[in-house]
Amino acid sequence: MNPNDLNERKLQILQAIIADFITTGEPVGSRSLSKSHDMGISPATIRNEMSDLEDMGYLTHPHTSAGRVPSDKAYRLYVDELMDTSELPEEDKQKIRSKLLESRNELDSTIEHAAELLSDMTNLTSFVLMPRKDESKLKYINFLPVDSNTVVLMIVAEDGQVMNRAIRLSVPYTEENLQLMSKVMTHNYRGKSISAVMAMDIIDSFTNDMQSLSGLAQDVVPSFLKTLEKMLNADLVMNGYSNIFSLPEFSTDMQKTQNFLKMLEDKSKLTDVIVNRDKGVMITIGDENSEDMKDLSLITADYRVNGELVGRLGVIGPTRMKYGKVTSVIKYISDNISQTFELKENNDVKDDSNDDGSADEQDS
Repeated sequence: MNPNDLNERKLQILQAIIADFITTGEPVGSRSLSKSHDMGISPATIRNEMSDLEDMGYLTHPHTSAGRVPSDKAYRLYVDELMDTSELPEEDKQKIRSKLLESRNELDSTIEHAAELLSDMTNLTSFVLMPRKDESKLKYINFLPVDSNTVVLMIVAEDGQVMNRAIRLSVPYTEENLQLMSKVMTHNYRGKSISAVMAMDIIDSFTNDMQSLSGLAQDVVPSFLKTLEKMLNADLVMNGYSNIFSLPEFSTDMQKTQNFLKMLEDKSKLTDVIVNRDKGVMITIGDENSEDMKDLSLITADYRVNGELVGRLGVIGPTRMKYGKVTSVIKYISDNISQTFELKENNDVKDDSNDDGSADEQDS
């Protein structure tokens, strides 16, 4: 569905400007747009439409050029409404499958290969979150009242790890309700790994146990899941640092380069940003990110092993990136990490069966 403030012609022109700017990195003028795209309208008409798009916040006008460049608002529209996430070529699929299968016996090596593939195929800086090898199991969950609208969630793991998080509630609560919720959650999740709990349908468990708590759960569950993700204490593997510096927006703008280097220096902060993002494929653009990432776009996706959420992977790059292609690569790599380890498990089962059969034949 097209936004109400843009007619078809404006959308067509905006999409062409975004496409040209992503490809060239150069501001786009009305005359060059008229030559490169057969729109059936004059450069003067295109120029007027571009002026309107600038007034509407979709284009910006660099001081050193007569051309326009897309704004963060334009990229958001492009990602939400106009982006083509076409299927990867078979050659790229084969490259991904082969690389991941090389190390399917070791998750760490597979993750490192995934980061290499991402940076190589997108020409961006890639990252993959790896979970702790000694993943904690939950011991108990508690809620501490602060005021009429706020409680503190406390999660304690069997290894002594403790995490607290303040939660703002949109529904009233009583201390009895909090105690009851603590007992229900502790009963449901005690002794389970963090990944196992995150894979469960937590809202349904509240609805089934006691209808009176389901409203409160709507506020609690998102914070509970985000706190569990932090407890995973994931390690961040990165690749392709130098890719970013070959791009014109960074090679000619020292401030952008310094901001990028500053972000890389604080790896723990970047890890927290990635851990706390929503599940699924998520794209944040420019000012939608924190201050030190305002010139960048961040694309992330989850990956699973044996159905359990294990980690997250993605790329960091300029707002001028090929969002459709990059998203397709990330999704395909994410899906194939899961398939690689499912294949390993199936092969292990077959090997065990063959071993048993061989032993039986020797005994007979």
